[in-house]
Amino acid sequence: MLLTFATSIYMRRSLTTCLVLAVFSFFSSNISLAQSSQSAFPRQMAWTAYNLGSTGYNQAVAIGAMLREKYDVTLRVIPGQNDISRLLPLKTGRVDFSVNGVSTYFAQEGMFQFANSQWGPQAVRLLMTSNGLSNQAVAVAADTGVMSFSELRGHRIPYVRGAPALNVSMEALLACGGLTWDDVVRVDFPGYDASWNGVINGDVDAGFGTTVSGPMFRVEASPRGIRWLPAPHDDEGCWERMLAIGPYFTKHFATRGAGIDPENPHEAGTYPYPMLTALEDQDNDLAYALTRAIHENYDDFKDSDPGAIGWALERQVFQWVVPYHDGAVNYWRDIGVWSEELEDHNQSLVRRQEVLAAAWSEFSQEEIGDQDAFEEAWVQLRAQRLEEAGFNPVWR
Repeated sequence: MLLTFATSIYMRRSLTTCLVLAVFSFFSSNISLAQSSQSAFPRQMAWTAYNLGSTGYNQAVAIGAMLREKYDVTLRVIPGQNDISRLLPLKTGRVDFSVNGVSTYFAQEGMFQFANSQWGPQAVRLLMTSNGLSNQAVAVAADTGVMSFSELRGHRIPYVRGAPALNVSMEALLACGGLTWDDVVRVDFPGYDASWNGVINGDVDAGFGTTVSGPMFRVEASPRGIRWLPAPHDDEGCWERMLAIGPYFTKHFATRGAGIDPENPHEAGTYPYPMLTALEDQDNDLAYALTRAIHENYDDFKDSDPGAIGWALERQVFQWVVPYHDGAVNYWRDIGVWSEELEDHNQSLVRRQEVLAAAWSEFSQEEIGDQDAFEEAWVQLRAQRLEEAGFNPVWR
């Protein structure tokens, strides 16, 4: 009897001890993880972003407020007027990350504004991207009566100087209707806002942009009105021609924008904006911690800007045209969302960058003073080396 009683007491004490140890272990593990994330962050970080007041800038500021509150990190967001001014500080190490647009892809490819001796292909990497409820699309003034891309033939189309992200995207969407720049009347503008003011003023008939961008609502409210041209998802010819020029587009139904709502969605395409961009040599622990912080604290900033909902896990597009950073991949793998298929795709993109880097190293041995001749020779060698390695050059 005494032995049984003593054994019972011993077993209860052992069970209590195990429970205490388990609880202690659980909290210690979480504290350790929190401290690990905390220690991975510097006290200060600097990012570049789009202009003041843009949705990209606003989202960066909101994430910065979360980092300050949760991790005691001071984030300085530097607005950039163009693609070069956003990526140059990243290239030179003046900032840690860039909250950038599709020019991240152009920089990877060493094309357009990056096809010169100061740039060439860049080893850029993604951590996360924002994929909101809008589209990147072409709108026409409603008074034109144009209903499809093919009907843009002969119409006046803006070309924004120094803005390949706009012009290449416009070219891709014109291709949806079987058109090229030769089939429309090109009208040059000095900037994005100026091109949309041109629509309002009757100088051009259409423009490319984000459905939620401010100028779109001004066009909608103007006497001309606004209409978004569709790129039907079941139109294989349209999408084949589009992706041959702009492989960064993905099919998407927009439910937010000028003249767009859930009951009147827009069927076309989009691409991530903004995207959190780093260079390949960014510290893995910092990339991991930042990816984790944005994901785990999403609720803290999701209402800060209409586009901020795009940072949600379920809205991530991992199989895109730019590879993800090893630190970010480690985090996505740890939470079970990174598959072998994604890893294979990512490694293929990394190999593409390696081919581009080798081609650039080879090309850099040549001395070509004239910029036009330089760009032409580089584009030819780039396409040749990519094709030899089994990759689509996209642009020739």
